[in-house]
Amino acid sequence: MTRTVAQTPSASVDLLALAECVEKFPSKTVVLLGDFVADEFQFGDISRVSREAPVLILRHRETRVVPGGGANAANNLAALGARVRPVTAVGQDAQGDALLEYFRGKRADVSGIVRVKGWSTPTKTRFLAGWAHTVGQQVLRVDREPQAPLPEAARKKIQQFLSAKIRSADALAVSDYGFGVAGPELVRHVAKKAKHGLVVTLDARYHLAAYAKAGIFSATPNEAELEALHHTTIGADFGELTRCGEATLDAMKLRALLVTRGRDGMALFEARDRVTRIPVHGSDQAVDVTGAGDTVLAAYTLALACGASPLEAAHIANIAGGLVVMKRGTATVSRTELLEAIRRDAGGSS
Repeated sequence: MTRTVAQTPSASVDLLALAECVEKFPSKTVVLLGDFVADEFQFGDISRVSREAPVLILRHRETRVVPGGGANAANNLAALGARVRPVTAVGQDAQGDALLEYFRGKRADVSGIVRVKGWSTPTKTRFLAGWAHTVGQQVLRVDREPQAPLPEAARKKIQQFLSAKIRSADALAVSDYGFGVAGPELVRHVAKKAKHGLVVTLDARYHLAAYAKAGIFSATPNEAELEALHHTTIGADFGELTRCGEATLDAMKLRALLVTRGRDGMALFEARDRVTRIPVHGSDQAVDVTGAGDTVLAAYTLALACGASPLEAAHIANIAGGLVVMKRGTATVSRTELLEAIRRDAGGSS
């Protein structure tokens, strides 16, 4: 078997074409099907060490709730200029209220968000501690997850909303964090009825292989998720990465597979045994990788919806990911920031 392996930094692609693609983002409508998560940040100043136990006492300063999980992917789509149509479920709780209020403030279409009585909005609470005038560091994370599956009535509503909203969409992005909103059967069902040319992308935390033959154009797992799927360790072994990537591409019948690799950049797998290594954009010393995969999914999906090739879309996503990891907390990249970075690279390569 002859395998083509290419290594392409951003300077080796047509950066002006990438910029033209990003400029088209506001013309696209993307449906985001996935698990909305509330990312809650509890900020506090270190007061002293407790007399009761060897732990820090934090004087509470601020609580902030921002979109996480699939909600972060939707938030990134909005920041990049797309018309985003989320289809999801949240509980009738404070965290669900906060997410709805957030997206209403962004003037996003929230009509596809199902409120579920007796069901908890998945919430990740991070406690950040610091001395006065210092940057807080995360000292503890507490996850609160739904204690029961999503009710059948809520599932039916989600299917109805999804079927209706993809009729006018250019792309469907699936963000499956394992809380029951998204699933291969649902995606398979709606993909069969979708209009010709609808781009379907997938970011699945746990059950990537279950989406085989579900009409997915491309998936964006990280390296750890690929390792878990194939029960292996990749590390610095590019041959093992290639074996796992090609096997996944073939088994899932994808047009492309984009694997994110942290400081090692990305690897794009396409048909005819073509593998492209994309070096990390910018610094390899990330400030915070929280939610970076959501940014990659958003930018990659939008670029594909605009007609970019998988390689061009991967470069756009790589630049967006390189920008967002330099921000603290669950963050987004705006279309303006992305365009400035691409044009800056174009200027430096001319």
